[in-house]
Amino acid sequence: MKVLIKNAVIVAPGMPFHGKNSDLLIEDGIISKIAESIDTNADQVISENNLHISAGWMDCFADFGEPGGEYRETIAHGLKAAASGGFTSVMLIPDTSPVMDNKSQVEYLIQKSTESPVDVYPIAAVTKGLKGKELNEMYELFTTGAIAFSDGFQPIQTSGILQKALQYVLPFNGTIIQLPNDETIGKHGLVNEGVYSTRLGLSGKPALSEELMVARDIELLRYTHSALHFTGITTRKSLELIVAAKKDNLRVSCSVTPYHLYFIDEDIADYDTNLKVNPPLRTADDRQALREGVIKGDIDFISSHHQPWDWDHKVCEFDKAAFGMEGLESVFGASCACGITADDFIKMQTENVRHVFNLPVPLIAEGEKANLTLFAPDQELVFADKNILSKSRNNAFIGKTLHGKVFGIINKDRLFLT
Repeated sequence: MKVLIKNAVIVAPGMPFHGKNSDLLIEDGIISKIAESIDTNADQVISENNLHISAGWMDCFADFGEPGGEYRETIAHGLKAAASGGFTSVMLIPDTSPVMDNKSQVEYLIQKSTESPVDVYPIAAVTKGLKGKELNEMYELFTTGAIAFSDGFQPIQTSGILQKALQYVLPFNGTIIQLPNDETIGKHGLVNEGVYSTRLGLSGKPALSEELMVARDIELLRYTHSALHFTGITTRKSLELIVAAKKDNLRVSCSVTPYHLYFIDEDIADYDTNLKVNPPLRTADDRQALREGVIKGDIDFISSHHQPWDWDHKVCEFDKAAFGMEGLESVFGASCACGITADDFIKMQTENVRHVFNLPVPLIAEGEKANLTLFAPDQELVFADKNILSKSRNNAFIGKTLHGKVFGIINKDRLFLT
């Protein structure tokens, strides 16, 4: 395939063409020429107002349902959602049925993505069946293609199991991902414990349930000298603990979801079940701390926590609704609507996330494979149902004015345009 991109601003810090308006010619998946103007025939010519190009973006925590949850999402739908959101790479959690805790499951996910422009990186289960009791053969799963290890939305509760897991992955430089949540505290909590949980008559989950696990896991990391990533942090105290651990040169990183940057617990006043998420939305002060953490670089990158649910699981009473929000398509616009600059977003989603998980960053240079995201950083749009390519529609950003538009991606000699 021959693709010609016209008059695009290249966003590639450290590269010769950074910040310049250029034409790019891509032939058979390779960037063959970058110049001020290229005049040639092509199978596809791309020209948009305020078109920008960066290395392809990566998401580190998404749920595509399949196998076992095809009624709410399939891999095919999830890959289209990722491409529509500007992501050329996505890491998939092991919360499937059967659980991704064996070689065949890892191979299945990789094989299902071969025809898509989106690269899939499986996150294999730390424990068998996500039960938190017995460690998996993580090295075998790593050599099969697992990029990291996590028990997904069922974080490891037992200190001894996490200690052994951190020690297990150390020899092959693996990373454990934890969604910090002590399930013994606020076990039946539906929303953040505070003024609004009391006003609405909903059981609360205190910030303590997250902060205790962050503190515990950091001490286990200090003991093992391994690598740990906290995904979906939500509180000021959690961030302070992680920042202090980084200053001690521990191999710790963290990410935050777009919806924790955008919404707060006050926004659940009308019982919108799309805002029933785990961890729950926190206070305005916590949100401000997260936004500042992104701007200062204390938070490493954004994680979508894409968790699609079908109509029956979301259009119901708040206490019966499932936790989670669909969201790959709205990550960029929602993040930039929270005051994050496009340049900062790109650095996080191209460089930072790949450095954490030991992947090379795609280069924009002649002779390199084309792994690109096409976008307009300053274009506002009202996010609508039509913008969702997932099988499910549980996205609380519908109707919100977001900042930044994705035009598509190019990767693996395949083109996807929105």
